[in-house]
Amino acid sequence: MIPVSQPFLPPIDEYNSLISKLWDTKWLTNNGPYVQQLEDKLKSYLHVPSLQFVNNGTAALLLAIKALQIKKEVITTPFSFVATTTSILWENCQPVFVDIDPRTLCIDPDKIEEAITDKTEAILATHVYGIPCDVTRIEKIAKKHNLKVIYDAAHSFGVHIDGKSLLEFGDISTLSFHSTKLFHTVEGGAIINNIGDKLDQHLKLLRSFGFEGENYQTVGINAKNSEFHAAMGLCNLKYINQIILRRRMITEIYDGMLANWVEKPSIPEGVEYNYAYYPIIFENEQELISVMNKLKNNNIATRRYFNPSLNKLPYLENNSSCPISEDISKRILCLPLFSELHVCDVEKISKLIMEGLANESTDNRRGRLYRV
Repeated sequence: MIPVSQPFLPPIDEYNSLISKLWDTKWLTNNGPYVQQLEDKLKSYLHVPSLQFVNNGTAALLLAIKALQIKKEVITTPFSFVATTTSILWENCQPVFVDIDPRTLCIDPDKIEEAITDKTEAILATHVYGIPCDVTRIEKIAKKHNLKVIYDAAHSFGVHIDGKSLLEFGDISTLSFHSTKLFHTVEGGAIINNIGDKLDQHLKLLRSFGFEGENYQTVGINAKNSEFHAAMGLCNLKYINQIILRRRMITEIYDGMLANWVEKPSIPEGVEYNYAYYPIIFENEQELISVMNKLKNNNIATRRYFNPSLNKLPYLENNSSCPISEDISKRILCLPLFSELHVCDVEKISKLIMEGLANESTDNRRGRLYRV
């Protein structure tokens, strides 16, 4: 079986070399030396002013909302992983869905302002597949209406726009270091705070039960991560540049073979991309299901990432309409992409997709691009 994603693992001797020292120190958690080293190295690599390592990306979102004291309406995207919406609901806030840009699949800034009410306190937007939101437009809207901005940057490790780290935009950006991500610590995540030291100290308290030493200062949760996870991150970070280069090469092979058969989201000019995912958009859901089944029958896994459109979750009180997100969520499929994927498998996957699409229609598909 060819999986849709496969975690990179460093040479086991390198990991064991770090882990073996824990048997001497017995320092396994509670902001240990590996956690501190990883935070420092990630701040340097990602070019961010602040970074706190936490136990997962969802916890990072929860802490971001709590730290910014958001309590009412949050304008957000319907096209994201469910944790983006769940974090808003979990903090007893109200998600207000705004439809997406059909090119980038990120939240459409043209629709944000008309959704703002006197209860709106924040915008929580996702850099979908690592493709940047229109951060300049969103910043202008947020300043005009005095709103906080949180970016769910779970897919955006290492992405730059016009030479600047994408994580430097917004009040807070959050990352996921889950094992399926480009950079992983098995489980993990991070919070990047762009406001300043005071919020940084507050986030540290929220991450660790609300106390420092013996001083209980506020309500907090346990969002710390362990030395074992940090050690994996320290090992993996050494290989991240070659991982990205390898994924870029695989992406270029897919592009060369599939360009005339399917559509892809657009990456804006000036973006240094990280090749986090390989999503393709079909003409209709029937085509997607047909191709997905053909690949499955050939032991190739894919993922309908993201489906359904989050504004249609069954437990929401108000199911607002977001027609672009609802449409694309039915037609988009992520193909296998990981650093150790063989070129022959990329070619096999591409050929099976072309065969499946050729069988779906009597039209001459070659040379035809779908428009979202």
